Amino acid sequence: MKKLAMLVLVLAIVLGVGAQNKAGWPEQLKFMAGPPGGNWFALGTALSELWSKNVLQTTSSTGGGVANILNTDLKKGDFGFSVVSLVGAALAAEEDFANKDIKNVVVMANLYTQYTYYIVRKDFADKHGIKSFDDLVNKNVPVRFATLKPGTASEFVIKAMFKKGYGTDYEKLKKKGWTFEFTSYENGADLMADNHLDLFAFSVGKVASIVMNIESSTPIYILPLGQQALDALAKAYGTTTFTIEPGFYKSVKEPVKTIGDYNCIVVRKDLPDSLVFELNKAMWANKASIVAAVKDFGELTIKDALPANLPAHPGSVQFWKQAK
Repeated sequence: MKKLAMLVLVLAIVLGVGAQNKAGWPEQLKFMAGPPGGNWFALGTALSELWSKNVLQTTSSTGGGVANILNTDLKKGDFGFSVVSLVGAALAAEEDFANKDIKNVVVMANLYTQYTYYIVRKDFADKHGIKSFDDLVNKNVPVRFATLKPGTASEFVIKAMFKKGYGTDYEKLKKKGWTFEFTSYENGADLMADNHLDLFAFSVGKVASIVMNIESSTPIYILPLGQQALDALAKAYGTTTFTIEPGFYKSVKEPVKTIGDYNCIVVRKDLPDSLVFELNKAMWANKASIVAAVKDFGELTIKDALPANLPAHPGSVQFWKQAK
């Protein structure tokens, strides 16, 4: 009887600890990924399966960078993908989040990098003495400019840099003779090759096949941005400065400073710290299996997992500060 009593006591303690650790946990989680066919959709599926197995039943749905922030705040989902600059805009209630009072959204983890490329035709730049994006904005030169479609992270960060970094916008530049095209990666590359564009700007990964495709058919430069403009955008929306080093692209002979952004996971601020700790823990412990599904996930590091200029979930801070 004593052994039975002792066993019951031990089980009660263990179960009690487990219940305490999971206090406030929901029955399941909803993760919001991206549109079918993209990296976010594939990564969301892989992560949801991982969390379901190791932490808590998680379903994955389609989503988008802006919608995932709004739906997290409204508790229509528990967490999902976005980018750091959009989170910064949301917390500042600017751009796509104007008049929105975002209170329940923080970053769970930065995952992998987004670089912004300002690609200019070499013949155009040489003709007008353009060596940086600062030169381009400051000169009274008409520019045939393109970026991705409104609502994308690329178009958002391009538009934000005009406003925060250079004190201008599409309408002001149109008065200087600029024209604007909103297109896809592939169509923008074709427009550059056919000499229908002078400059094509977009955000994508560190080593991008689209950049290589453009420079294989068109002599180009990748323009650096001024540090003052980069710092202004960082202060406004939490971006950083990345450097495109020589060696990746044949058109880059010297280091090029540009906008640094991160694909990230946003999460409800009111989820229990212990749950968010375990979500991060499972993700980090199983990094190799996720990389097998989405290669970019290999960029996840302890050093960069917590955002430098935006609030992170306390459970994330607790995990990444002690992660090894």
